[in-house]
Amino acid sequence: MIAQPASPASPATSTTSLPPDSRLPAGAPLPAVAPLPAESPLPPVDTLLVVDVQSAFVTGDGAVPDAARLVDRTAGLIARARAAGALVVHLQNDGPPGAEDEPHTPGWELHHPVEPGPTELVIRKPYDDGFEETALGAVLDGHGSRAVAVCGVMSEMCVRATARTALDRGHRVVVPYDGHATQDCPAVPGVADAVPAAVVSRVAAYSLGSDAEVTDPAAAVSFTAPSRPAAPAPAPSPSGVRGSAT
Repeated sequence: MIAQPASPASPATSTTSLPPDSRLPAGAPLPAVAPLPAESPLPPVDTLLVVDVQSAFVTGDGAVPDAARLVDRTAGLIARARAAGALVVHLQNDGPPGAEDEPHTPGWELHHPVEPGPTELVIRKPYDDGFEETALGAVLDGHGSRAVAVCGVMSEMCVRATARTALDRGHRVVVPYDGHATQDCPAVPGVADAVPAAVVSRVAAYSLGSDAEVTDPAAAVSFTAPSRPAAPAPAPSPSGVRGSAT
């Protein structure tokens, strides 16, 4: 994934960009998670896909606007998924040479610490769609996954592409509106005005159509264990699988 550069803020195209000192350092501990209401408005999901929450996109000058909120929401989702025994898959984008997420550079590293185990793993991916030329589909099938929550960056690219394929594969898909983010869409002089990142994110989610659940907050997402938590590990994909799927 190559993030679009953020456009300069102006009175006409204001953004919610955070000052540099408010961006969270890579590897920051997960914050305390408030308990869910007694009755969640959504049926639980058995899988959490954390898409490209990598240092380049949530820390430093290249971070998405309101990165602190995004990291808080994704951390909460991860913590609740782990507590419920749900499958947690961290997707890690392999950018091209020179990109901010080029493999094995600081920006490529995952922001949230991973706890590898029977139901938590990392899958590297070469394209926007987390299913394309990776073992993700085999991992979900092996665990009997039926419903997934998708969070991360960038809303209109990797988040949407991955959610779209999950829908096409027959999964129930939840994309919490405050669980994904992107950069501002810059203006094209004489053609189009700049579009704030928050608007881009909302439109990207709604473009998935009525089959996806996109109007609920991350706090409304609850989790359950997949039907086959001890499924055999699939063969590694060209992009690689780290962690255990067994």
